[in-house]
Amino acid sequence: MLLVLLTGCEPEGKRADLVLVNGAEPESLDPAVITGQPEGRVVNALFEGLTRFNVRGQAEPGVAESWTISPDGRTYTFRLRADARWSDGRPVTAGDFVASWRRTLTPETAASYNYQLFYVRGARDFAEGRLTDFSQVGVRAKDERTLEVELESPTPFFLELCATPPLQPVPVELVGRLGDDWIEPGRIVNNGAYTLEEWRINDRIRLRRSPHYWDRANVALETVDLLPVSKANVAFNFYASGQADLLLDKGLAPPALLDTLKTRADFHAAPFLATYFLRFNCAAGPFRDERVRRAFALAVDKERIVRKITRAGELPAGSLVPPGIPGYTSPEGLRHDPEAARRLLAEAGFPGGRGLPLVRYLYSESEMNEAIAVELQAMWSEVLGVQVALNRQEWKVYLNSMNSLDYDICRSSWVGDYPDPNTFLDMFLTGGGNNRTGWSDPAYDALIAEAGREADAARRFARLAEAEQLLIAEEAVVCPLYFYVGIQLYDPRRLTGIEPNLLDEHPIRLMRRVAP
Repeated sequence: MLLVLLTGCEPEGKRADLVLVNGAEPESLDPAVITGQPEGRVVNALFEGLTRFNVRGQAEPGVAESWTISPDGRTYTFRLRADARWSDGRPVTAGDFVASWRRTLTPETAASYNYQLFYVRGARDFAEGRLTDFSQVGVRAKDERTLEVELESPTPFFLELCATPPLQPVPVELVGRLGDDWIEPGRIVNNGAYTLEEWRINDRIRLRRSPHYWDRANVALETVDLLPVSKANVAFNFYASGQADLLLDKGLAPPALLDTLKTRADFHAAPFLATYFLRFNCAAGPFRDERVRRAFALAVDKERIVRKITRAGELPAGSLVPPGIPGYTSPEGLRHDPEAARRLLAEAGFPGGRGLPLVRYLYSESEMNEAIAVELQAMWSEVLGVQVALNRQEWKVYLNSMNSLDYDICRSSWVGDYPDPNTFLDMFLTGGGNNRTGWSDPAYDALIAEAGREADAARRFARLAEAEQLLIAEEAVVCPLYFYVGIQLYDPRRLTGIEPNLLDEHPIRLMRRVAP
C-alpha cells in the first residue's frame, strides 16, 4: 500500500554503485562542527583520523600505521603512514593534525564537539581562553610522520576518540582561504576513502572512490549516492521501488510496517549504544524548577511508547547510558509514577497544571518523532492536566533551535562515540557544546572530573554512576525514553560489509556489492 511509483526521482546519469538513504540533509560536512549521525556518516567516508572504525565498530589503524603508549598511559606516539595522502596528492603530515586540532579548539570555529579533545593536556584551557600559547597544549609534530600526544590522565577510550570527526584532519590552509565554502564540491580537499563529487541540496550527495587513499585497493565501490530523506514512508518507497539499496538510519523504517518488516530477510535489527531522550530547558521558564522537570518525567509511560509506537524490540530506558558496557551499571532513574508527578507539580505551584505557561515541545521531522510527540502530549495532558504545543522543525532549523535553547522540552537522541559511559555523560558538563539544556552543576562537573582522574575502573564507574543519578533522577535534566535498536534494510544476497555493533558504525568503504 505504501509503494508509490517515484516517477522522475531517479538521479540523472549513471546510477551509483550503491544508493543509500541517509536521513536528514546534512547541516555541514566540516568534521569540526558536525553533531548529527547523518553528517557523520558522510564525513567518515571523506575524512580519516589517526584511527578508523572497522566493520565491528572497533578502532584500528587509520592514518597512523602504529603507535606506542607510555607506561603511565598518558603519552601516545603515533607513526603516520608514508602513503597517507590528501585528495590533491599531498602527504598528510603530523603538522596537519596539530593545525586541525588547534582549529577545533579555537572558539571562533564554534565546534560543539571540541570537548572530545579536552583529554589532551592543556586543550580545555586553550579552548576556554586560560591558555593562549598553543605550543603548551599536549600535541606536537616531532617530524612529518611522528605525532606525540600527551593526555591529562590515562584515557582508556582515546584510540576510539581518534577515529571520530572532531579529531580528523582538515586542510587548514584551504579553510583559511575559502571560509565555509571549503566543503563545496570542486573545492574540498580531504583524506578519506572517498571524494565529494556532488552535493545537491535535498537531492543527493555523490561520493567517488579517492585515487589517493592509502587503502584504495580495499575500497570496492567506485561511486556512492546518499539520499537526504527524513520521512520514513518516502525512504521506504525509494527502497521498495529499487531506487535505493540500503536504508541506514534508525528512524527510517515506517512504524506502520514494522510488524511485517520484522519477518523479512532484508530487515536487520540489533541493539547498540544509543538512547532516545528528552532535554528540559533548565535556563528559562518553568523547567528551571527541578520539581517541574521531575513531574514531567514521572508522567511519561515509557513502556507504552515502545509497545504502541516503536515496536522494533526497543527497551524502555530508565537511564541515559544504555546497557552493554562491561563493568558499568546505570542507576535506575525515574519510573512512571502519575501520583508523584501530580504532587511535585502542585508543590512547584501548578496544581492540576493551573498557572503553568503553555509548554513547547520541539522535535525534528520524522513519522516516529511525530507519533512520539503526540503520545507525550496526551500523557502530559492526562496525568498533569497541562497543555503542550508541538513544534516540528526541519533538521537544520531544529538543531539551531536546540542549540539556542529555543524550547521548553526537546526531543533528543545520542549515539555513543566509544563504548564507555563517559560518551553519554560528559556532554552535560557546564558550558559543554552538546549540553543544550542550560544546566550547570558544580557537583556534577566534579564527579566527571574525578572519574577522569581515576585509574581504577570500578571506582571510575562508581563516580560516573553518581553523576548519572544526579543527571537523570535528582535533577532530571533529561528524561530517557528508550534504548534504540539499530535498523537497516538491505538484501544480504546483494550487499555485504554491514555488521551489527555497539556503535552503529557501518563504514561505507567496507560495503560491497555481490554479483548476481
